[in-house]
This record gives sequence, C-alpha cells and structure tokens, in this order.
Amino acid sequence: FVERRAKEWIRIERYWEGEFPNIKARFLPVLCQHCQNAPCEPVCPVYAIQHSSEGLNVQVYNRCIGTRYCGNNCPYNVRFFNFWEPEWPEPLNSQLNPDVTVRSKGLIEKCTFCVQRINRARREAAREGRLVRDGELQPACAQACPTDALVFGNWKDPNSRINQLARDRRSYRLLQHLGTEPNVIYLKKVDPHAPEQPEAEH
Repeated sequence: FVERRAKEWIRIERYWEGEFPNIKARFLPVLCQHCQNAPCEPVCPVYAIQHSSEGLNVQVYNRCIGTRYCGNNCPYNVRFFNFWEPEWPEPLNSQLNPDVTVRSKGLIEKCTFCVQRINRARREAAREGRLVRDGELQPACAQACPTDALVFGNWKDPNSRINQLARDRRSYRLLQHLGTEPNVIYLKKVDPHAPEQPEAEH
C-alpha cells in the first residue's frame, strides 16, 4: 500500500472452504491474466494497451493518460492507478533497475510478466543463434516463489512444462465463463482426504 492506496502487481486472495469446524484456508495468487480477448484493450482511448504477438497484454506507459477505463473494465481487478510520484534521493536511486522505466504519477499500472526479462532472454538467444530454452527466463514472481507454485514458459512449445501442466485435468482459468480467454492457468488443490469426484464429460 502506497499512501493508503492499494498498488500491487500480484495479490494473494484468501478464501475459506468447508464447514465449521473443518474450515480450510485456500490461497490464490491473482495477477494480470493477459487475456486473449482482453476487455481492457478496446476501451482505452489512446491505445496504450496492446496485445503482443506473444500473447502478452502490454502497457505502453508513455502513451497512457490515466483515464482508468481499463481498470474499470478489468473483471480481475488487477490494474491500479499510480497516485504516487516516486522520489529516490541519492544513493537510493542506485538500487533502481535500469531496464525498468520509473513511472510517474497519473498512470495505470499492472503486471507485465517482467517483459524486460523476456526481451533480454530473446536477444541473448538470438545472439547465440538459438531459441529461448524452456525455464531459461522467469518473471520476478516465479523466481522469488520458494515453493515453485508459479511456473512460466512458452505456450508454443508442446513439450514445455506449462503445456504439460495445462493438460492436467485439475487445470482451470479464473472467470472463464466471461470469455476473456486468460493465458494464466491454475491447478486445483489436491486434497488426499476428499472423496474423488467423477470427471465431467465434455
């Protein structure tokens, strides 16, 4: 929280499951879902939100004028208005990442899957004349997660780890009934004591 206003690129939703006294807490990381049919894209009057050829919902910060239409149109509530003008007095300015632009007050911000890391890995692979290897690059959230609960990879590689996880019958997408076609996939938690549910027919 910055100056009593929520601003986060990933949040951990907590919800409760079961009846007393057998109530269990469940945790769900929620970030920009990078939807294929993103409802935030068509409402931007200055086209600051674009869909990349890699399936990312990218934000062009120097084009954003902070109308907040995208934030109001996002069903996942993952966009935040920047009310804060950052100040980094010396020598604290030396800790800033030179690959990331410092955004000024008045812009909408969200998770971009650390697009600067994606671009760097792509450039290094092209310089070496090869494709980016599966697991070679990770956004900051996946790198920092000690339980390996977040996995990042290439959808186009049928042998990648995320494709194997996506084919698991436990996989689901958030609010998939809305037709936003998110690129983020979740796996249902396995409870060894729960009775096995019959698999639904498609």
